Amino acid sequence: MRRLAARRLGGPEDTKAPIGRYRVVVAGGLAALLLLVSGTAVWWSRDRPATPASVQAPPATRASPDPAALQRQLDKVVETGAPGVVALVRSGPQTWQGASGLGDLGAKRPARAGDRFRIGSVTKSFVATVALQLVGEGKLGLDDHLERWLPGLVPNGDDITVRQLLNHTSGLYDYTDDLPEPPRPFQPRELVAIATDHRPLFAPGTRFSYSNTNYILAGLVIERVTGQRLAAQLQQRIFQPLDLGDTELPVTEQALASPSIHGYAPREKGWRVTDGPAGLLDVTEMDPSWAWAAGAMVSTTSDLARFYQALLSASCSTPSSCRQCRPPWTQASSSDTECATALG
Repeated sequence: MRRLAARRLGGPEDTKAPIGRYRVVVAGGLAALLLLVSGTAVWWSRDRPATPASVQAPPATRASPDPAALQRQLDKVVETGAPGVVALVRSGPQTWQGASGLGDLGAKRPARAGDRFRIGSVTKSFVATVALQLVGEGKLGLDDHLERWLPGLVPNGDDITVRQLLNHTSGLYDYTDDLPEPPRPFQPRELVAIATDHRPLFAPGTRFSYSNTNYILAGLVIERVTGQRLAAQLQQRIFQPLDLGDTELPVTEQALASPSIHGYAPREKGWRVTDGPAGLLDVTEMDPSWAWAAGAMVSTTSDLARFYQALLSASCSTPSSCRQCRPPWTQASSSDTECATALG
């Protein structure tokens, strides 16, 4: 697999052009949105619940979307050159799932609404949620310095906080900009070593720069605090409570369990979406260790929608000690650090 297929995981705008952008367009299964399955569309109402009983769908605030119009939009994405695309849209009590194009170019198999796919940097939302749960439980502090939990791993770890890892203000070099070829199995600390072989981009807390290194370190911090593997913490704290049966953080498994949708990447940097699927590289089977806590998770549109609905509708488990729960990229006061995300 060429470096282009594994260079970056995508993220907020910065001086780099993340490969995650390509994955949303090119790969039916490598997306950083609740977008992304084929041929048919499914529409159901509240009598077929899309979320567990503990997660209540918000009341309708706007007219239900037009399924035919949504399907046309997906078809247009494929017409511009994407191999396949899937989508899930919720509006009030109704949920729509649709797809267009192929889930497997080689077999000419249409993508399907229930297909699993690699979710790339959406993984970071799950990792940040676990970190904030630990903050809410008093086991971790957003202003804890990295040196406390991972002594000696990062130069000047006394100057970098957990908050700066989560909001990408640590200044650490992005290891995905210097991954060796060909791809091989990596340990998380090896990925950190790639980053620390480069000078920091700026002093911690002074600027923003999206860096996958931050979330590799966040995953290591979670493991140090809990004494368990990150995958186990995700399973216990998020996947199991929300019944996300199609979501996992693979460690060494290269193939995706069926049903799944294939992901593709352009072979050359000069690729344009209008070039169509010709010459695309199938990157579905890959060693996920190079991405780990920064982007190795696998899921489905339904599971992702369920997770974000729970996350964004959650309340503080310690309301007396904080004014409101805030996401990790905001500047919270000391009292806010007691907030915990409640997921069902």
